[in-house]
Amino acid sequence: MLTAIAAALLGGIILNLMPCVFPVISLKALSLIRHHDRPAQARAEGLAFLGGVVITMLALAGALMLARSGGSAVGWGFQLQSPLVIALLALVMLASALNLFGLFEIGLSVQRVGEVGGTRSGLTGSALTGALAIIVATPCSAPFMASAIGYALTQPTPVSLVIFIALALGFAAPFTLISFFPLLARILPAPGAWMVTLKHGLAFPMLGAVAWLIWVLERQAGSLALAAILACCIILSFAAWLYGKAQKRRMMGKRHWPMHIASAIFALLVVPPLANIGTFSHRDTPAENAEAAATVAWSPQKVDAVKGQGQPVLVNFTASWCITCQVNDRTSLSTEAVKSAIARTGTIYMIADSTNYNPDVEQALSDFGRGGLPLYVVYPADGGKPVVLPQVLTPHIVISALESATMNRKKT
Repeated sequence: MLTAIAAALLGGIILNLMPCVFPVISLKALSLIRHHDRPAQARAEGLAFLGGVVITMLALAGALMLARSGGSAVGWGFQLQSPLVIALLALVMLASALNLFGLFEIGLSVQRVGEVGGTRSGLTGSALTGALAIIVATPCSAPFMASAIGYALTQPTPVSLVIFIALALGFAAPFTLISFFPLLARILPAPGAWMVTLKHGLAFPMLGAVAWLIWVLERQAGSLALAAILACCIILSFAAWLYGKAQKRRMMGKRHWPMHIASAIFALLVVPPLANIGTFSHRDTPAENAEAAATVAWSPQKVDAVKGQGQPVLVNFTASWCITCQVNDRTSLSTEAVKSAIARTGTIYMIADSTNYNPDVEQALSDFGRGGLPLYVVYPADGGKPVVLPQVLTPHIVISALESATMNRKKT
């Protein structure tokens, strides 16, 4: 248990470096810079960020364990298997980007654009930033983290919650420590007019996250869902623009309620297409079918039928929303060197897709002691013990594993 807690803490710290978390974490960095000369406010926001991370982690862990106790085989990142959740996250990220561009302000008058808000709104914003950071972190599985989550999901509820809290504390630790220790805060540059440019610049990673989420949604629910989310993005952007205009009119002492009402009406227009997103289904294109022809769709029955029959088996447990999976695919699994090794060794390459909920995949992850993706398993040609590869791959790691999996076959 102590090993799992330590792994969760370390994995949470490393999780800050994963690309899926960067757009949200950058917002917290901006907040710390703004409070460079106000240590008390920085400490308060650091605690609020920590609170948002821990409370949201407990909520996700509670929902995860409740679903598992009800017989559902779900794992880390389960909420991103829902197209509706993906769509909501995309709209939240878009609203955050528009806010960073200054199109509108949340809880601030226009006279204070670019300035630090009051303590109450600052603490609320920090807590919400922590909550959003944990939600978007779920597609990532940092080193040490997957084994800790896998262990947590096999333990009694109190033990599981302790491990998930350790993960949350590790994730929030870097920014909380910087906010509490002035010596660490001194490495941050002093606030100034350049912060407005930085604020605008940080909007682009948020837009990148929106693009990624929309791509995942299209993979999950197809072109109709893509059209629906793009319509929602346009409507939400127009509502945000109207809201910003209303804020400016209020600053000038003009009537602003009509524009507030108009922005609310346009915001409500997002609801109908958003509600239908979960009803759409993905249809494979001819190109996707051709690509799939080079692989075998995984199932437990197919693995049982071919393992130990003289050919190695490589199983890639993946999902469109798993960024680490996509990076490994581009940098290792899809390279010519690995493809040649698969052909040379006669390896059967299977893909276990968890983009949408697949109970067999979730059960397999649990059987291997993993709580989330990615997972890469090589079954030796002679039917020996399967080998689990590292979460971060290189072509050399994959090729070496495949060659080792064929050695006993060659001896016989």
